[in-house]
Amino acid sequence: MLAIADSLNSPLEQVQVSLSSYLAGYAVGMMVFGPLADRFSRQTLAIWGLVGFTASSIGLALTNDIDMFCFLRVVQAFCGAAATVVVPGVIRYYYKEHTAKGMSYVSMIMMIAPLIAPSLGALILLYFDWHAIFWFLAIYAILVIIALQFFCIAIPTKADVPLSLSFFLKSYRIVLTQKKARYDILSSMLASFAFFCFLTSVSFIYLEYYGVSEQLFGVLFAMNVIALMLGNFANTRLVPRLGSRRMLNIGLAIGVVCSTILVILSSQSVSVWVLASAIAPLMMSLGIIASNADALILLSFEHQTGTATAVIGTLRFGSGALVGPLLALAVPESPLPFSSFMFAAIVLTIVCQLLNRRFEKSVNATEIKE
Repeated sequence: MLAIADSLNSPLEQVQVSLSSYLAGYAVGMMVFGPLADRFSRQTLAIWGLVGFTASSIGLALTNDIDMFCFLRVVQAFCGAAATVVVPGVIRYYYKEHTAKGMSYVSMIMMIAPLIAPSLGALILLYFDWHAIFWFLAIYAILVIIALQFFCIAIPTKADVPLSLSFFLKSYRIVLTQKKARYDILSSMLASFAFFCFLTSVSFIYLEYYGVSEQLFGVLFAMNVIALMLGNFANTRLVPRLGSRRMLNIGLAIGVVCSTILVILSSQSVSVWVLASAIAPLMMSLGIIASNADALILLSFEHQTGTATAVIGTLRFGSGALVGPLLALAVPESPLPFSSFMFAAIVLTIVCQLLNRRFEKSVNATEIKE
């Protein structure tokens, strides 16, 4: 961001706005393309989204105006959402009752990005300027488009349904009013909130509070991300035998114990390695919770997986947007506010699952009477 600000002769704050713009564009894109993923071919939608992503990336590589840069970032995110919103539906179709296993595999792959992206970006900037990063993204998107030509994603769609505003509204009404998935949607949102608490606070905790070097920060951050990946890997091994609901409960049991320990440690003077060791298993539990909550949501919607994915994504980034202001209100001078928010998110998720269990019991009791 510093390199972009210097090159475009703009304040760093204005360049940072482009990140918020990107997230906003991505959220809007998911809301638009979610129902469309249920209506059109997912493969075609992904390809057109990647074409738009490629074009906007090329535009970003060529622009020298900050306003155009921010605008193209919105377009880039909006188009990119078309490619990502189709993925959970494909997983649900092919993995069926083992959807959580497929979601865990995808999450593991996605976690590789934050591990290698900083190093890759630094390597590109070592030999080129910041424009090369967007040329790299454009080339990467083209390679994905080519790869998609060799796969046939033959998933039934609702092609006979007329495309209109009522189609969008009906799709969202079905998802948002489905009582069976309501508490799992809230659980997914709360797990994302806990993850964004870590993501937002990690630089303050390690770099400012503990004053570690940037090299050690990279090691500590990688350790926590690898723990998240291990949680997803463990889920792929166990969920076929135990099921998504039981794995979700196991993740919550681990999470509440680890978050309690983290709160206790955060209120005391402990070394950075002790705190990082407490964060790691908590991140592992979040990987288990999020994958299984998302899988249970998708299994509740056979014909609205795209719309359900859009709802999950919008709530995920919406909850993430709340983290910054809430932490700012707490005036973080130690890891305690961050750990307290993570603990609260886990506890609220447990409450959601208890309410879901009560709802399922009432439904079963009604069916028995009938």
